[in-house]
Amino acid sequence: MGSDCVRYLSTRDPRPQPRTLSFDEVLLAGLAADGGLYVPDHLPSLGEDTLRRHAGLPYAELAGRIMTLFAGDAFAADELRRMAAQAYSGFRHPAVTPLVQLDERLWLLELFHGPTLAFKDLALQLVGLLFDAALARRREHVTIIGATSGDTGSAALEACRDRDAIDIFVFYPHGRLSEVQRRQMTTVEAPNAHAIAIEGTFDDCQDLVKALFSDTQLRHSLNLAAVNSINWARIAAQTVYYFAAAAALGAPYRRISFSVPTGNFGNVYAGHIARRMGLPVERLVIGTNRNDILARYIANGEMTIAAVEPSLSPSMDIQVSSNFERLLFELKDRNGAAVDEAIASFRRTGALPRADAEWRAAQGLFSAHKVDDTATMRTIAETYARSGVLIDPHTAVAVGAARAALAVDGDAPMVALACAHPAKFPDAVERATRIRPALPEVLGDLFERRERLTVLPNDQAAVTRYIRGHARRSEESE
Repeated sequence: MGSDCVRYLSTRDPRPQPRTLSFDEVLLAGLAADGGLYVPDHLPSLGEDTLRRHAGLPYAELAGRIMTLFAGDAFAADELRRMAAQAYSGFRHPAVTPLVQLDERLWLLELFHGPTLAFKDLALQLVGLLFDAALARRREHVTIIGATSGDTGSAALEACRDRDAIDIFVFYPHGRLSEVQRRQMTTVEAPNAHAIAIEGTFDDCQDLVKALFSDTQLRHSLNLAAVNSINWARIAAQTVYYFAAAAALGAPYRRISFSVPTGNFGNVYAGHIARRMGLPVERLVIGTNRNDILARYIANGEMTIAAVEPSLSPSMDIQVSSNFERLLFELKDRNGAAVDEAIASFRRTGALPRADAEWRAAQGLFSAHKVDDTATMRTIAETYARSGVLIDPHTAVAVGAARAALAVDGDAPMVALACAHPAKFPDAVERATRIRPALPEVLGDLFERRERLTVLPNDQAAVTRYIRGHARRSEESE
C-alpha cells in the first residue's frame, strides 16, 4: 500500500490513533459502527499543473481520475475509468454536466441529464457499479437502506435495480414529494427494489436509517449498507462536477464561485472538499428554503432544530443536516470525542452547543441565503423572462441565493447548481411561467406505469419486520 494512500476514519472515533478503513470497506459499510460518518485521513492535493490538465477532458475521464485519488488500492485506475465510462454513457447530454450562461456573471450547471433527472444520478450511477465490483470480489450480498427527501431514492433504486448481490429499501416521507418524484420510485419493477412511504418527515426517515444501523444484530445478519450521502463514495463522486465546471470556466487561471441548494449539506460539502483539494473556489454559497437551519447557523452561530415545513422544494425540507457532522469534525480539529459529545447534545436538546470560534471558521468557508417559496416562484418567473430557461424550485433556490450573493460582492463567475429537471416539479414551474415542462421521452409514460406503494408507520419495529420479510439475504440466512 502506498504511503499516500487515503484511508478513512469515523467522525466519532475518540481514540488518538483512530481505526482506519480502506475505500471499499467504507463503501460497503456506509455508516460507521459508532454512528459517525467516514472521512479521509488526509485529502489528495491537486496542483495547478494537474488542474490545467482537467480542461477539455470528457466527464467520464475526469471522474475516473478524481475517484482514483480517493480509492487508493481498492480499485485500479483502469477499472475506475471503465466504470465511469459505463456510468455516464446513458446520460442525455454529451457533456454530462453542461453549463448554460444566464447572464454575464451567472451560469447554470445542469446536473439533471441522468436517468432520474436529478443530480443524485451523477454519484449513484457510479456508486452502483462500485458496489457491484466490490461485492463480486468478496462474494457477498448487501441490503442497502436509505432515506430520501425526494431524489436520492429514485436515483439509488435505478442504480441498484435488478442486481443479484443487492436488495435496496428506500424510505421517503409519505405525501411530501412531488408526484413525479414519488412515481419514479414506486414504478420501479425490480424484485430487489423497495420504496417505502414513512408516515413522517424526511428527518424521521433519516433517523430510522441510523437506528437500523445501530441494531447490531440486524446490521450483521442483513449486511446493511447505505447509498445516501452518509456514504463517502457519494461525496467523492460529487466533487467531480465542481472540477469539471471550474475547468470549463478557466480554472486554475481564475477563481470560481458556486451556489448550491442544499438541505442535507452533502452537495455543498463536496464542493468544500474540492476546494480543500486545491480547486480555486472563491465562494461557496448555501441556498436554503424555508427550512433554513443551515442559513441560520451561518448567520448567527445557532443551530437549532425547528419543525420541518413542506415547501415547493421538497428535497430540501430537512432540519437535521447529516453531512454537517463532517464539517463539524473539521471545525473541532478532528476531535472525534468532541464531535460525539456535540452531536449527542444536539439530538438530546435540539440545539448544537454554541462554539463561536467554530462558527466564525464556518462563516469564512460558506455564505448562506434563505429563499422562501415566494422568492422561489419569483426566481423561476424572472429566470424564464430574462433568459428563456425553465428551472425547477430547487434550482431556483440556487439561483436566488446566487443573485443575493452577487449583489453583495464578488467578481468571480458564479455557478448555480441546477439539481433537478423542471419536469420533476411541473406544477410549480407552470404556476410561475404558464409553461408546463414536459418529461423527457424516456419517462414519457411515467404516469401510465403501475405503482407499488407501501406505507409504514414511523416505527423501527414495523420497518425492521418489513425489511426482514422482503430481503433475500434474510431468506438465505434462515
